[in-house]
Amino acid sequence: MEFLAYHGCLASEKENGGSFVVDFRASVDLGAAAQSDELADTLDYSAVYKIVAAEMATPSDLLENVAGRIRAAIEEAYPALPEFEISVSKKNPPVGGNAAVAKVTLYGGCAR
Repeated sequence: MEFLAYHGCLASEKENGGSFVVDFRASVDLGAAAQSDELADTLDYSAVYKIVAAEMATPSDLLENVAGRIRAAIEEAYPALPEFEISVSKKNPPVGGNAAVAKVTLYGGCAR
């Protein structure tokens, strides 16, 4: 998932925004969906996208905070989700040198 968002500690990041990528991975039993071909039997990716998009729209200073809010929102929406991983990457972070991304990964779910 890609977003223009306003996360960062610098005034320029808050004013101009930047490019972010959010990766979501989950461990889910997909056996029922494989048999039924019904959306109700799987994890609705568009619903996850809406959760992520809502959190990405709220500015934060730290990627850790953004990832933590996304994790909490997914856990609230899917309390039975056994385990998942959320990564938030900032493209071209202002680190004083060449860096393609700065990335934070958090783990969630009821199995952790």
